[in-house]
Amino acid sequence: MENEKYLNDISEIKNMMNQSSRFISLSGLSGVLAGIYSLVGAWFAYKTIYFDTTTIGNYKNLIISESAVIKLFIIAASVLILSIITGIVLSVRKASKTEDKVWNVSSKRLVINFGIPLATGGFFILFLIEKEILSLVAPLTLIFYGLACVNASKYTLGDVRYLGLTMIFLGLLSTWFLGYGLLFWALGFGVCHILYGSVMYFKYDRN
Repeated sequence: MENEKYLNDISEIKNMMNQSSRFISLSGLSGVLAGIYSLVGAWFAYKTIYFDTTTIGNYKNLIISESAVIKLFIIAASVLILSIITGIVLSVRKASKTEDKVWNVSSKRLVINFGIPLATGGFFILFLIEKEILSLVAPLTLIFYGLACVNASKYTLGDVRYLGLTMIFLGLLSTWFLGYGLLFWALGFGVCHILYGSVMYFKYDRN
C-alpha cells in the first residue's frame, strides 16, 4: 500500500511539473476551424490561379500577373489572421474554464519557439516571391510551418509534434510534384488541421 501511494504521489508530481512547463490550453477546435479557413482559402486561390484571365499557361508553367499575386497574398493573409484570432479566442475560453493563465512562461516559450522558424520561412518565401520563384512557395510554407510546430511542441500538447512532422513530409513530397502545390497546401493546412484538431478536441477539450 505504501509503495502504491508513493508511486501515485510521484505520478501526480510529474503531471504537475508537466502542466507547469507546457501550454495545455491550446484548443483542438481552433485547429479544425483553421483547417476549414484553409480549404476555403485554397478554393479562392484555385479560382484566382486557374480562372483569372490575367494568368496564362498550364499548371506546371503558369505565368501569374502581379494583380493575381496580390490577390493570393490577401487570401493567405486573411486565412492566417482568422486562424490566429480563432486560436487566441478559443484558447482564452478554454483557459478560463480551467482557471489557467493564457499568457505565462510556457505560452511565451511556445510563441517564441513557434515564431522563429515561421518568421524565417516567411521572410525567405517573400524573397522567393520577389525573385518570381513561385513554384517553391507552397512546399516551403508547409516545411517551415512543420518545423515551427515540431520546435514548439515541447511547450504544448504532444500531438502538435506529429502535425508538424506530417506537414514536413507533405512539403518535401510537394517538391517532387511542383505543379500540384495548391493541392498539397489544401491537404496540409486544410485536411491535416481538421484531422489533428479533431483528435485533440476529443482527446483534451471534452474532458
